[in-house]
Amino acid sequence: MNNKKFAVIGVSGRGSGMALELQNVEGVEVAAICDKYADRVENTQKRFQEEHGFTPDGYTDYKELLKREDICAVMVATTWITHSRIAVDCMNAGKHVAMEVGGAASADECWQLVRTSEKTGKFCMLLENCCYDRFEMALYNMSRQGLFGEIVHTQGAYQHDLRDEIALGRENRHGRLFNFMNRDGEVYPTHQLGPICKLLNINRGNRIVSLVSMSSKARGLNQWIKDNKGEDYDLADYPFTQGDVVTTMMKCAHGETILLTHECTLPRPYSRGYRIDGTKGMYTEDDNQIYIEGRSPQHEFEKVEPYIEEYEHPLWKEYYQKGVHEGGHGGMDFLVLSAFGEAALNDKKPPIDVYDAATWMAVTYLSEQSIATGSTSIPFPDFTDGLWIDREPYERGRYCLDEVCPEFYDIK
Repeated sequence: MNNKKFAVIGVSGRGSGMALELQNVEGVEVAAICDKYADRVENTQKRFQEEHGFTPDGYTDYKELLKREDICAVMVATTWITHSRIAVDCMNAGKHVAMEVGGAASADECWQLVRTSEKTGKFCMLLENCCYDRFEMALYNMSRQGLFGEIVHTQGAYQHDLRDEIALGRENRHGRLFNFMNRDGEVYPTHQLGPICKLLNINRGNRIVSLVSMSSKARGLNQWIKDNKGEDYDLADYPFTQGDVVTTMMKCAHGETILLTHECTLPRPYSRGYRIDGTKGMYTEDDNQIYIEGRSPQHEFEKVEPYIEEYEHPLWKEYYQKGVHEGGHGGMDFLVLSAFGEAALNDKKPPIDVYDAATWMAVTYLSEQSIATGSTSIPFPDFTDGLWIDREPYERGRYCLDEVCPEFYDIK
């Protein structure tokens, strides 16, 4: 593995942390960072000096950064409405690219990602860290070993009290506020959809064929603003369009159903609401319960933790045994960045490719269309152009998400 230079575009709170994390990946050198706000660049440079002992070059114009021939790959962590445009420019500049998560605004946005990656031969990976969460990977391993039988239904959610972050978006220069002021849909679908799609072989032998969404009224932000900023705050009575609770149901080619819930403006503790229903058992994130027919006490749930330990994904077994750098979100940030780094350094296919990225991101604009037309059913595009029926082989390895590959791990 040769050391190659990477760059990061977008170094706000999340982007800055991920840039510093990326530097911890073996073989990676973060040589340049960029943000349209100069103070963010300077603050991130200072953090690099403190944590890593060097200062990456700083830019406020990403197109100037992309002129550098020594940069092989770029991580993009800008707003939901800019990261795809920048990713397209990165690929056209001859760089592999990884994007932080977020939904798409249009079909054209998704198709541009797909066609640009196909044309340039540069990959576009979505940095969906939840695909590398310990529980998600263990549950995936259980499924591949047949514990749940045939999967019939899945559920997922992004339920996270973000009222302060959203309401104070102007003060914090955070893009979520403007989305909630103007959009109504499943605006942040990928955290649980990513693991679900890998579980259901979406884009590799299966696909999503239709979608329908429904949105509740929007009251949570107004209440929070009145309680915390006062009745005179200019957004106290603003007619926010983003519903407090958005539910989206999807149908797959082989009959499976997926239910997603988005809820960020009510006082609800964090949950990704993961649920797997199969012919031999089921798992629900509610109290982390599992039921396996013929193994669990009849008609009684069990705690899932013993199963997680028994069916620990070998990547996590190795991760614990080697005691490597932990990183954010319990380690899944480091693992998804390691997957990106390995693919870019070796010019190979990433475990989350451009077809995955386009499919998962498309849920946002499709849900907006469904809600805007009275919660009608919307056909789901096939971004593989039919290749989902018989795709080229995926890249087997340590970070593979299409198969568990035990021979790639150094486990005692």
